[in-house]
Amino acid sequence: MAFYEENPGQIARADIVVGIPSVNEAGNIAGTVARVDKGLSEYFPDMRCAIINCDNHSSDGTREAFFSVPGKAAKLYISTEPGVGGKGRNIRNFFEKARQLDPKALMIIEADIRNVSPVWVRNLLAPVLKGAGFVCPLYERHKYETFLSNAIVYPLFRSLYGRRVRQCNTGDYGFSPKLLDFYLNPPFRSEMVDNSGIDIWMANIALASRLPIAQAIMGAPKLHRVRGRFADLPALFAEAVSTIFDLVQVYENYWLQVKWSKPTALFGTDLQEVETPLPVEVNPERLHEKFIEDFDKYFMLWEHVYGPITARKLQEIRSIGFQHFSFPTQTWMTILFDSAVAYRAMSLSEKKDLVDGLLPLYVGKVLSYIKKTWRMSLQQAEEYIENECMTFEENKPYIIKMWTKGERG
Repeated sequence: MAFYEENPGQIARADIVVGIPSVNEAGNIAGTVARVDKGLSEYFPDMRCAIINCDNHSSDGTREAFFSVPGKAAKLYISTEPGVGGKGRNIRNFFEKARQLDPKALMIIEADIRNVSPVWVRNLLAPVLKGAGFVCPLYERHKYETFLSNAIVYPLFRSLYGRRVRQCNTGDYGFSPKLLDFYLNPPFRSEMVDNSGIDIWMANIALASRLPIAQAIMGAPKLHRVRGRFADLPALFAEAVSTIFDLVQVYENYWLQVKWSKPTALFGTDLQEVETPLPVEVNPERLHEKFIEDFDKYFMLWEHVYGPITARKLQEIRSIGFQHFSFPTQTWMTILFDSAVAYRAMSLSEKKDLVDGLLPLYVGKVLSYIKKTWRMSLQQAEEYIENECMTFEENKPYIIKMWTKGERG
């Protein structure tokens, strides 16, 4: 439970509950709260609504900024203990408090989004009130904005769990109270989930819950602080990928039965205007340098985990040079599937080494994607990713074979 709670209105019940996780967001949270409150009052005027700031005991005045915003929705503040961080811990506190309020629909949105629109609130919550179990947003995104989703999350989730949900790791969701039991009594939780792995964890559990899934068209990019592009990337990458691999084992009985993916329902198709995503700067030369720098450090690990055929292919990729650099989809797919199989039999230290060693290969795959799509439009780049996902789906029998072989062996 939360270490500290403030509930000035003594709210005991709410039809809609919105959670805003934060740590030191005094400069951003007020704007987010104001726009969320406007969306709730505009689109759900007859419902009792509550906004919960689930905080990491911020020291910059986040709590005061949160409570300073006028509005119709009730406001509650909960916090972890001083010195205890992690977005996942904040969201677990939100789950526990939200269940006490007995809501009909829930929503989580990040505190630092500068362009929250009231219609986003409608699009994330209305499908839940109509029966959806989990709603992921579809932001307008630049082709170079979400490499982790493009290269790992979307192709793996789509091929394993059979749902075409494009932006599973956004940090913003609508969901049914039916999922609270799954989240509060989960089949798996880890230190990674207590931090930034929480987004992957929530989406993965939702996909395996058999509840209806929807995607909400937001009609705009998500403008917020970009985290993890450089210094924080190793930690964020490890938390996301480790969580995916942990849950692959947890839900093996589910995904082993899934053969092909199916489309996911769309909500918000009535939006008349769509904003263009902002440009994203990339440095392909630096990505190539990073791939080469780490190659010798991890090659023996790759050879051991992936075998001589893949190891030779990686040597070929290294020898291509920057101008013609390419990381074939088939090779990348094999590496991810083999990593998932190998991960489940490893010790904690071996798992860490595997994920650390996967990062430079991911960098190589990102570089390849940039070079392949450099002159493509956003739509053409999306079609390229869709084709890559089909390679994963078509080759799913490979991971099933290797997985069941590992069980026997």
